[in-house]
Amino acid sequence: MGYDRGFIEIRRIEPAVQDCKARIRHFGEFVSDLSDADTKKQAGRCMDCGIPFCSHVCPLHNVMPEINQAACEGRFADAFALLSHSNNFPEITGRICPALCEEGCCLSLIDQAVGIKSVERKLADYAFAHGLINPKPQVKLSGQRVAIVGSGPAALACAQELTRRGHAVTVFEKNDQAGGLLRYGIPDFKLSKTLLDRRIRQLEQEGVTFRLRTLVGDGQLEAGIHSDALQHISAAELKRDFDAVVLCPGAEVPRDLKIAGRDLPGIHFALDFLIAQNREHSGLGLNPINVEGKKVVVIGGGETASDCIGTALRKGAAQVTQLDYHEKLPQQVDPHQDFPYWKRKFRTSYSQQEGCTRLFACSTVKFLGQDRLQGISTVQVKWGPGRTITPLPGTEGELDADVALIAMGYAGAASLLYQSFGLEHTERSCIAAATQGKLAYQTSCPGVFAAGDGRRGQSLAVYALSEGRQCAQAVHAWLNAQG
Repeated sequence: MGYDRGFIEIRRIEPAVQDCKARIRHFGEFVSDLSDADTKKQAGRCMDCGIPFCSHVCPLHNVMPEINQAACEGRFADAFALLSHSNNFPEITGRICPALCEEGCCLSLIDQAVGIKSVERKLADYAFAHGLINPKPQVKLSGQRVAIVGSGPAALACAQELTRRGHAVTVFEKNDQAGGLLRYGIPDFKLSKTLLDRRIRQLEQEGVTFRLRTLVGDGQLEAGIHSDALQHISAAELKRDFDAVVLCPGAEVPRDLKIAGRDLPGIHFALDFLIAQNREHSGLGLNPINVEGKKVVVIGGGETASDCIGTALRKGAAQVTQLDYHEKLPQQVDPHQDFPYWKRKFRTSYSQQEGCTRLFACSTVKFLGQDRLQGISTVQVKWGPGRTITPLPGTEGELDADVALIAMGYAGAASLLYQSFGLEHTERSCIAAATQGKLAYQTSCPGVFAAGDGRRGQSLAVYALSEGRQCAQAVHAWLNAQG
């Protein structure tokens, strides 16, 4: 266990974070890696619990106690080797994962949890800096071909696992660059795209082929789904030309707010704003949604809403207000409550720290304006049993607004995809596929598999990575059974 008295004598060490006033002037990353010495100390706080709940609640089941032990002893290369056995892209999860593992840290029951996320990020960055991460192309090929639709975290993890098992993998992506929401949904200040580019180059060197600007299926995508496709390929062609097909489209259909005034200019889906800004930062043209000097209202309470807040502030918004129709959670909860799982308590993101008014239990009633958006009508609500919501009389109000960004989450996968393949889907428009048994991750069409948010619904990148890895195992087993 790390240091014998590390969990008693060493306080949690947070990575250095650039000051708010400085970081909102740029789109670069503002959280630093731990130093080597602080990494050893942080890892040395691990108690090597008899039951490592941290590993249990992590969707990837990283072996945290063993990783922390090696890191504490300064054996960073060994620690990274252990980490990479279960996590294909720890430099990504070390930046954008909410750290479910830390919620399951037994030390959190009496003190602050071990900073597992900061150790993970440090180990990944150390590995790249010291040439420990290199392509692993397979010499012995299976002769079998696999098509993967989508290029987000589930798709990339699945592609790497399958190509390392000797299969010829082709990834089909409808946009101009690979990465899915890692590329266009997450701002650069949270995840530098140089990290993503580096991994995609590695996948290409390992044998993965990327076919960009290619839309799979025939028909139209729902409103709010972005596509740069210049060519189409049918479901029938994929099933004909490949031995297996894996669908990793993500949950792309944005939830809309269909209330009076929705058609006024100035109201946008969150990804319209975020994708355009990521393109601008990549030198692909200016973001057409101008928020400079304007009053911006972000509708929604999740990570996408937080990303809109940080981006709007960096683009010079005069004022940013977040409307969250959920009630404000308590700041402190019993540490045993829901242990080892994620606790429902009040949290503040880096973007919210940068300057944002947050309104809770606040429902959007109507968009106001004549030729353009000028304001938003709201009402306070009370939550009741069965997730019922009751508007509270006398709490009606109005907010000035020049721009509204709808960040209310995503409903499911594009219907074009599961309709083209003739697949069963859930009530929430996700592709139906079980995760256990002989037909794990296989859809209602033999040889067609599904993983990630397009299967499970809107979730976290770490769950997508986990499903991509597990789906690859299922595909590999199925291919072997086919002979």
